[in-house]
Amino acid sequence: MPDKELYSRRREKVAASLRERGVAAARFEDFEGLRSPSLRYLSGHPGDAFLVVSADAGSVLVPWDLNMAEKMASVEAILPYTAFGRSSAVAFRAALEKLGVQPGSKVEMPSGTPYPSFVEHFGALDEWDLLCPAEGADAFVQALRAEKDEEELEIYARASALTNRLIEAIEQGVHDASLLTELDLALFIEREARAAGAEGMGFETLAAGPARSFGIHAFPAYGAGAFGGPGLSILDFGIVVEGYTSDVTMSFAREPLSPKQRRMIELVEEAHRMGVEACGPGVPARDVAAKIDMLFASEGFSMPHALGHGIGLEAHEAPGINLRETNKAILKPGNIVTIEPGLYDPELGGVRLEDDVLITADGRLLLTSSRIVRL
Repeated sequence: MPDKELYSRRREKVAASLRERGVAAARFEDFEGLRSPSLRYLSGHPGDAFLVVSADAGSVLVPWDLNMAEKMASVEAILPYTAFGRSSAVAFRAALEKLGVQPGSKVEMPSGTPYPSFVEHFGALDEWDLLCPAEGADAFVQALRAEKDEEELEIYARASALTNRLIEAIEQGVHDASLLTELDLALFIEREARAAGAEGMGFETLAAGPARSFGIHAFPAYGAGAFGGPGLSILDFGIVVEGYTSDVTMSFAREPLSPKQRRMIELVEEAHRMGVEACGPGVPARDVAAKIDMLFASEGFSMPHALGHGIGLEAHEAPGINLRETNKAILKPGNIVTIEPGLYDPELGGVRLEDDVLITADGRLLLTSSRIVRL
């Protein structure tokens, strides 16, 4: 059953932010064309709906699937999308009227709303002052999502435990040759995860044998090719528990390896250790990434991607652990971030090691147990 108190508490935070900014209501959307799990964060409903939250913490959900909403959502009112001719603007009007939002009030659309859609709604709802700010309610909720609450941390404890069991099973399967191909790995992970109660995968599993591990994200994500043979192989996956995804990367190294390949492995393991140890409350995220960049540069290597990112209801959330000049993020308790150093060579292949790290009040907690497996 939905946790009514949890979702009500989250929406009250949104309402308080709306009142501070003089906004009467805000819309959150997870429909085809504009996907955001903030809708699930605020209502419990898994998607294909929009939610309107008012400044007095009222809430109206407009779902495509009424049966699903009645079972999973925790809101004050539900209006079926199909009752309004499948017109987003007409349904939005009904939600505002249901909430008693007065004409002339400021009402926010999600920041990612396509311009043609905003123009359509602007014209159809001209009684209200319709806005689409970059730093409005949408951004406020994304910031809330970055700092996991107690309920989310409990889910992550279960997601991490299942991920760690899969890591152990994967290593054993590659060792005993029961998992021989990229396809074997990808299908094994999804089958075992779903059998254990996971909702699915956080993203398409990336399984790249020695012939394809040179790519940061192999294309296609996996195929029928050999995995775990001589050289370097990469496996990147995440499993979803109650909407929240893990994100880990294992690498597999089988002899014969060149001196450069061995050095790449050593550096990635050292970078992973340094990156995890550098995390903590009050630490600028950019500083963590800079430490690893300097380590690789000192050995004549460079990493072509960010060191990490936040995870949650999406596989990539705030805060970013990267070297962008605009990255002003400071790590805070409740952040869950990935640390994923990697090195790649077009001839020798690649190696990456990724784990999920919870920032705590006094340091950090390593949630997952990924590794580089020597075969």
